Amino acid sequence: MKLGSSRVDVGPFAFGAAAIGNLFTPVTDAQAEQALQAAWEVGVRYFDTAPHYGLGLSERRLGAALRGRPRSEFTISTKVGRLLEPLPAPAGDDLADGFAVPATHRRVWDFSADGVRRSIEASLQRLGLDRIDLVYLHDPDDHVEQALTDAYPELERLRAEGVVGAIGVGMNQAAVPARFVRETDIDAVLLAGRYTLLDQSGLAELLPLAAEHRVAVVVGGVFNSGLLADPRPGATFDYTAAPPEVLARALGFKAVCERHGVPLRAAALRFPFGHPAVAGVLVGVRSAAEVSDAAAMLRLTVPAALWQDLKAHGLLAPGVPMPEEAS
Repeated sequence: MKLGSSRVDVGPFAFGAAAIGNLFTPVTDAQAEQALQAAWEVGVRYFDTAPHYGLGLSERRLGAALRGRPRSEFTISTKVGRLLEPLPAPAGDDLADGFAVPATHRRVWDFSADGVRRSIEASLQRLGLDRIDLVYLHDPDDHVEQALTDAYPELERLRAEGVVGAIGVGMNQAAVPARFVRETDIDAVLLAGRYTLLDQSGLAELLPLAAEHRVAVVVGGVFNSGLLADPRPGATFDYTAAPPEVLARALGFKAVCERHGVPLRAAALRFPFGHPAVAGVLVGVRSAAEVSDAAAMLRLTVPAALWQDLKAHGLLAPGVPMPEEAS
């Protein structure tokens, strides 16, 4: 699907590269390369990263793995909003920010025009590229006005220069992206965790607005940080222990899926495609096995009767759009 009015194309399966930036636990260079090779072999051509992921490690690994691939055959997105400033000497690790890497840099929030340009220049260096297909404004929750008045216009200038192909905003909430859809000419929204089987808050305003304005939505966090991949006591929802009532709902989804012979992971991955604004799902993967599993789940047919059953059991509201799958 083309993003907005741009020429940038994304497929239904986006490779989320936070994990190969050592999200929570280390991944070796070889494991990262194998995961990216597996993704290429199953047809994935859209790869998403950010300076934030492993203090640049994700971008460096992604750039190294794609070097030598035909540039016209893949799409890369990265993000702006956090500049990486080198520290005089490594100070422990970066696990406080979620990444198992040495703390060689500190992150500085910066949505100024100069900050955006500096961030893009540094990302191009780490990726080994001369242009970036898609740039997201990354988590501007506490910097909305500057992101609108300074960062976004600078991305427009970079788009006009050909350094950037398309512009988006990537967030874990729906309200601010809806404002960007209304007030700017963005091409895409990366919406994490807010259009899933467990959380459809993106449906209230953002997704209808995106469809109206022809803004493509890439849905991340379809497993809500693990609960919908494997619902069990102790599983996480939005990176904290799942509350009992949320776990009960997830187990309800699993029970319905099992009755139809469909893994819950497949239903969770397929669900967002019920809305016409959704261009793809972004899956964070750290190994070739995880890539293969996600690709296999996306290929499975989820019968229409399963979606109807979920509504009949009150697990999904009557007005939630369902993917149209053959029975």
